[in-house]
Amino acid sequence: MILTVTPNPSLDRTYELPGLVRGTVLRATADRVDPGGKGVNVSRAVAAAGHRTVAVAPMGGPEGALLARLLGEHGIEAAGVPVTGSTRINVTLVEPDSTLTKVNAAGPELSAAEAEDLLEAVRTRSAAADWIACCGSLPRGLPPRWYAELVARSHRAGARIALDTSGAALTAALRERPDVIKPNAQELAGAVGRPLTTVGDALKAADELRERGARAVLASLGADGQLLVEASGAYFATARVTTVRSNVGAGDASLAGFLTAGGQGPEALASAVAHGAAAVRLAGSIMPTPADLDLSAVVTSAEVPLDRPLTEPAP
Repeated sequence: MILTVTPNPSLDRTYELPGLVRGTVLRATADRVDPGGKGVNVSRAVAAAGHRTVAVAPMGGPEGALLARLLGEHGIEAAGVPVTGSTRINVTLVEPDSTLTKVNAAGPELSAAEAEDLLEAVRTRSAAADWIACCGSLPRGLPPRWYAELVARSHRAGARIALDTSGAALTAALRERPDVIKPNAQELAGAVGRPLTTVGDALKAADELRERGARAVLASLGADGQLLVEASGAYFATARVTTVRSNVGAGDASLAGFLTAGGQGPEALASAVAHGAAAVRLAGSIMPTPADLDLSAVVTSAEVPLDRPLTEPAP
């Protein structure tokens, strides 16, 4: 069972447009609404793969009630923590050439009592969890050390932690030694304070984060592939994707694939890449099922291509 924690969940509404023209009235050719937030997306991918998952998240207002209902429709057990503010709504606009324009709302501000209620909800639900995936930005009201406190408490209870966040929240949590962190290239560059222009640069940055406390680093390098650095060594994997329909939630699907495949080693990395590649071929933030995966298209190697340039260098 994968327990996910999403401190700032959302309803994700996606509109597909014939074209995006500012200052005009546009008619969508298709639209959908999905439960969102990085941890929620991980739960959706875990459920789509046929595994049990519980999603812990603050939920408020009619938007929170709709989020809980949608989670249930996806086969996810919703462990909602009632909060005063309303759950946010994020909007994604998709053009025919797959260009995405996203508008993310700030979300509600949580009180100190609500922040503690969220930690307590994780504690009461974590006993049966194989992994706890803590994902996304922190909402207003939660200090940067909140994730570090969650990691520390969960480790004391014997749980394994996967952390997908960035900035000050990631820096603070490293001291509590999360079992795996999952930065993208920009987040990895931000954590070490320097630009990354090659896969070798990404490997050095991942090694540095392991020295600072992370037990393993699963780094998403966009179209260039993924890098796993752990105690057993470093591994690199890629998969060719010819058509990108939406990259919303692709990194979250990737983390789900990694955790459901055991959360370590080259086989888990291959599963992560297969899940991410499948997700970008689907509309909106639809999560892939086993039928969508193509593990035969994934190339995994213990030889990391150090000199390979990153398609989109991380500033």
